[in-house]
Amino acid sequence: MRKVFVTGATGFLGLNLIQELLSQNYNVIGLDRNLKNYKEPNHERLQIIQGDALNIHPSLFSSCDVVFHLIGETTPNLPYAEYDRINVQTALNVVQAAIQNKVKKFIFVSTANTIGYADDCSMGSEEKPIRYPYNQSGYPLSKLNAEKELLKYADKIDILIANPTFMIGAYDYKPTSNRIVKGALDKKIVFYPPGGKNFVDVNDVAKGLISLIENGKNKEKYLFAGENLSFLEFYIKLSNQLGKKQKFVRIPEVVMKVLGWVGDFLLSIHIRTDLSTLNMRILSLDNFYSNDKSKKELKLNYRPIEDAIAKSISFFKNNG
Repeated sequence: MRKVFVTGATGFLGLNLIQELLSQNYNVIGLDRNLKNYKEPNHERLQIIQGDALNIHPSLFSSCDVVFHLIGETTPNLPYAEYDRINVQTALNVVQAAIQNKVKKFIFVSTANTIGYADDCSMGSEEKPIRYPYNQSGYPLSKLNAEKELLKYADKIDILIANPTFMIGAYDYKPTSNRIVKGALDKKIVFYPPGGKNFVDVNDVAKGLISLIENGKNKEKYLFAGENLSFLEFYIKLSNQLGKKQKFVRIPEVVMKVLGWVGDFLLSIHIRTDLSTLNMRILSLDNFYSNDKSKKELKLNYRPIEDAIAKSISFFKNNG
């Protein structure tokens, strides 16, 4: 029976990955800075340990075959040094410790935004380089730098890179990406930006990560992508799952620009905000991707995003 190690074990993806690993009979060690963050039932094949991945000890990987590195800093508009510390330096520290203990595979969870999204000719795919505005944004840039640095170790340990798109589903206690669901649950009027995203069921991502163990190739990147939808199309699907009538109002692009300017000003006087010209530009583009490679090489079957929306709604209702 295989034994795997998961950093970021109590995060949104971490909890979904652990549940899927346990269902497939893996032994799992999960790492988190605070044990109180783990809110799911105990399991005989699961051990959650407290620790900091920046100071991880190689002995923790004893007898582990695979390390899944999920830790990441995603907060918008931070100084780049903060992204580098968590997204790059932590990854390098963990992979070096894994190599010392002869772990066979290191699976790094990056982001789809290190890959070029759709243009006029084709969907975003693993071969396309990062595009504006993501090449100006701290989070995807740090993840891209981590990818490049980790690949330098591919002669010592298999390095596999997962690039999930915008994940939806249960176990998002913080919440993170599921704020898009939570924020619309009780709204009669939903305001939406002009662009769109690729939305994916987080459980499909978890299954894809596990498939990398057997089917992934050293030094390869894999997009985990579900459905390409405008924000309006997503909110209509959400409204249908809620079984209620909601009014949808598109935010004009001129308003998006003004919000970006306001955010830039607040940031210039050291007031924390998610608003910025860069982020408003991101919300105004069609951030679409192809899942052809993961379907073909990892044998993934992606479920309709309605399933993930329903699980997200149920999770929030059941957890206040």
